[in-house]
Amino acid sequence: MNISITGKQFELTESIKNYIVSAFESFEKYNLDIISIRCVISADEKKGRKGFVVDLALNLARKDTIVISGKDKDLYAAIDSIATRASKVLRRHHDKNITVKNKDEIKEQLLDMHDAITSEELEDIDEIVPMELEIYKPLEIEEALSILKSDDTKQFLVFYDMDAKLRVLYRRKDGKFGLY
Repeated sequence: MNISITGKQFELTESIKNYIVSAFESFEKYNLDIISIRCVISADEKKGRKGFVVDLALNLARKDTIVISGKDKDLYAAIDSIATRASKVLRRHHDKNITVKNKDEIKEQLLDMHDAITSEELEDIDEIVPMELEIYKPLEIEEALSILKSDDTKQFLVFYDMDAKLRVLYRRKDGKFGLY
């Protein structure tokens, strides 16, 4: 990581440079490919008030440049606020990368598990056969009950009622009928 520190309208001391470098060293913990950091500190005086403007440009590999600007009366407070804001931005980029990597790993694991299941293992599992409804017109509940009672082999009947709701009428173990 290449760190460039520039001062405008005032002289940078070694202690200020060391403070900036130590503030920016924490960016390495996010494991992002930070190519360079450019920090420009300007002395700003408006209406008799002195202040400092800190501009920070972070160049990330395979990403756009992140530019953050801040202003404060105290130089060290301005540096701290910029470092905090940059940490938040870098943490968001890091979290996005981790989330995307985890999704890809999960997909690969699911594909591996899917390939591991053989046809021999599937023979023991009951097969589900999709069926279409025989009756497309809406039925009264009494009509559906008479259809289910007339056929002793059926355990349930799926139908649409008069309100166009999909309903299930089923035979209970005690001989009575249930309705969903």
